[in-house]
Amino acid sequence: MISNALRSFRAGWKRSRLGFLSGFGSFLLLAAPMGVASAETAQLAPQTRLRVSVVQWMPLKGEYQTWNALGGEFVVSDKNTITLPVVGDVAVGDKTLTALADELATLIQTRTGLAEKPNTTVEVVRYPPVYVVGKVNKPGEYEFRPGLTVLQALALGGGEITAPPAGLNDQTELVGGLRATENEILRSRARIVRLEAEMADARSFSPPEGWAAQADKVLAQQIVAQEKIIFDARRNEVERQGKRLADLRDLLNAEIGVLRKKIGASDDTIASAERELKNVTTLVQKGVATASRQSELERLVADRRADRLDQITAVMRAQQSLTETNRSLDGLADKRRTDVASELQSEQAKLEQAILRRDTAQKLILEAIASGRVSASVQNATLRYELVRRENGEAKTRDVSETESLEPGDVLKVGVELSTGAEAVSAASPSSAALAMEASQ
Repeated sequence: MISNALRSFRAGWKRSRLGFLSGFGSFLLLAAPMGVASAETAQLAPQTRLRVSVVQWMPLKGEYQTWNALGGEFVVSDKNTITLPVVGDVAVGDKTLTALADELATLIQTRTGLAEKPNTTVEVVRYPPVYVVGKVNKPGEYEFRPGLTVLQALALGGGEITAPPAGLNDQTELVGGLRATENEILRSRARIVRLEAEMADARSFSPPEGWAAQADKVLAQQIVAQEKIIFDARRNEVERQGKRLADLRDLLNAEIGVLRKKIGASDDTIASAERELKNVTTLVQKGVATASRQSELERLVADRRADRLDQITAVMRAQQSLTETNRSLDGLADKRRTDVASELQSEQAKLEQAILRRDTAQKLILEAIASGRVSASVQNATLRYELVRRENGEAKTRDVSETESLEPGDVLKVGVELSTGAEAVSAASPSSAALAMEASQ
């Protein structure tokens, strides 16, 4: 069956290799994978199910013909390979879908002796699942999608187990609110540094040394990276706007120059026509020329004068557009500074409010510990994430943050770390730890 399909494939290909190239672009639009299969960057881990399609344009029929004998659905083996008819085993490795499809097309061409590479596409039918276990409400197996993070996987598992041990409610809420406020302060400070750099029209920015506590180093780096992306994007947009306005200004100047030359040419044409009209008028009066020739020249002069007026009007409109363009170009920097100043003022107010909330939360925690409403020996729970991933055939475990991206087949373990009262305050805020020590003394 396969040999018959190959013989038919070769014969059809030789008849249509020119037609195939002409229809190649249209096929890409028709065959583009949808949804999850379009994620080129997701790892093709073992147990990933792929669909391979091989098609040929048949010009005599005016349609594409699918070669089912060479395609179909295949599962990536534990050795990171897929096995195709005729082609045999092909290593998947870290290839993208496009790279894998190109390699398969080359192998099919080589094994079957085709003059041109066939059009081959590869799409993901189903990724291996990810597994969420540990301190979650719904541990189990969940469908993977490209871009899935630890925090999103935690949400798939129903979130962390929220029922705390008896006596932890008040302290957990206070410390959790304090942690969120500390993170908000960190983000506001990074945003203010970025806005101040924009006000100074700087090319880049970096927060001052020691602006974040050691415990918040990872989060601080993420925040600064995000702010730098915003900084570069906004600066590039302003530069693009300025270049567009400058190009428009140059175009309008060139247009005005051309129109003025046309006006000069019209003046010469009108002057020549008026001289000829004057001569003809004299000849008509003497009875040498006909009155129709005089009327024709009078209409010509009138038309030339009307064209000149249109050209003058076009120059005035272009000059008006040029004035508006120059005004927009001059005001671009001022508008940007005004917008940045307004954002900076608003962000500084938010920072002051966040600092006030943080100080209030710290006092409430210390009062709760000092008054005995919450025992200092009561434990505070914080989540810890461990990722188990197979690498080179071995399962390796490491701690990850909630922003870590998962890969197909990963196992996410959600655990809880416990610390006592004063340590819980310290975990939420370094300054809170100092206040707690003063209260204990």
